[in-house]
Amino acid sequence: MKVLWVKITMKPEFRDRFIEASLGDGIGSTRDEPGCYRFDVLQDDNDPNVIYFYEVYKDDAAFEEHKTQPHYFKWRDTVQDWHAVPSQVTFTTSIFPADDAWKRQG
Repeated sequence: MKVLWVKITMKPEFRDRFIEASLGDGIGSTRDEPGCYRFDVLQDDNDPNVIYFYEVYKDDAAFEEHKTQPHYFKWRDTVQDWHAVPSQVTFTTSIFPADDAWKRQG
């Protein structure tokens, strides 16, 4: 599995609209992409302007497919000027659960 942790710090004045756009991307990913197993949108407990995405894809190809989807383009184009600092993306590989134990979210 291809697993991403994305930390996004948004400008406070765009917080509600940023979250709304991110939910659209997460819902579209889990609903429309067979290779997307999970897309969580999480808020930092200490700073409400920090959002984390936890994304799980079947493989690199599924992640690349994600970046071609209309919901991704809509999210990217909507929020592009709302970041307070550049996003931090960490790519990881799932150890547990094992690849064959993952089930699609939703």
